Amino acid sequence: MRTVVTGGAGFIGSHLCDALVRDGHDVVCIDNLITGNLANIEHLFGNGQFRFIKHDVTEFIHVPGDVHYILHFASPASPVDFERVPIQILKVGALGTHKVLGLARAKGARFLLASTSECYGDPVVHPQPETYWGNVNPVGIRGVYDEAKRFAEAMTMAYHRFHGIDTRIVRIFNTYGPRMRPDDGRAIPAFISQALRGEAITVFGDGSQTRSFQYIDDLIRGIFALMKSDEHLPVNIGNQEEYTIAQLAQTIIELTGSRSRIVHRDLPPDDPKIRQPDITKARSVLGWEPRVPLHEGLLRTIEWFKTRL
Repeated sequence: MRTVVTGGAGFIGSHLCDALVRDGHDVVCIDNLITGNLANIEHLFGNGQFRFIKHDVTEFIHVPGDVHYILHFASPASPVDFERVPIQILKVGALGTHKVLGLARAKGARFLLASTSECYGDPVVHPQPETYWGNVNPVGIRGVYDEAKRFAEAMTMAYHRFHGIDTRIVRIFNTYGPRMRPDDGRAIPAFISQALRGEAITVFGDGSQTRSFQYIDDLIRGIFALMKSDEHLPVNIGNQEEYTIAQLAQTIIELTGSRSRIVHRDLPPDDPKIRQPDITKARSVLGWEPRVPLHEGLLRTIEWFKTRL
């Protein structure tokens, strides 16, 4: 099998490249490195099954030879990026998805879109099933990412229905693990970095907002299961265990042995109050569910961050 991974030098994309190489795929990794990092994939350089191409997927994509699978993971995805590179986020969700779907059509390849729980916005349905249409502010700061992914889903289904492209859509819930950026802006890398440095742990709002965190290995298993399935409509992949942000901060302080204290800052605009996946579909259609408990995944992630800070 020959597989293209866009955004392959990013956090999730690089773990996908590793797993695909282990599974026997020849992997073509495409990334413009706007948020990706060569350090995430440099261990694959020199491997005959791996090739890296620095390229912006909003431009025409040329990959010579056969391609059997395309996994479209190119997009800045961190809250800090929503204000830093908003136009690029919108372009990769729209133009980039269009270009990558065009490559899938030209190659007759199966296409998998990395979508997001952000499609549900600040949900009024809890937990969130795939049938929920969401509560998104299209003109808010987060709207550039939310709407880019919602458009990408619509484009993917249009290519599936109109051109007969074999497509998959994974809605990824909060995922963490090694290779996250310390300045990512998301709770786990921020809290771990602050705790290891002995800095104050910054909690936005009163910390009562909830999230459900899945370890990267569980996500990769879910993506593989979806890629090999016959399901064309979106599937949630996430961990149903729900924690408040305050609980998460305290857990990380305890696991790192840090003396950091918690300080509170104003809640960002449109920050979701609750977030928990309904994974009934993943269980029934894919036979998938998460395996790694939060404490275990956090310990692995903390050890990685210790080598990078």
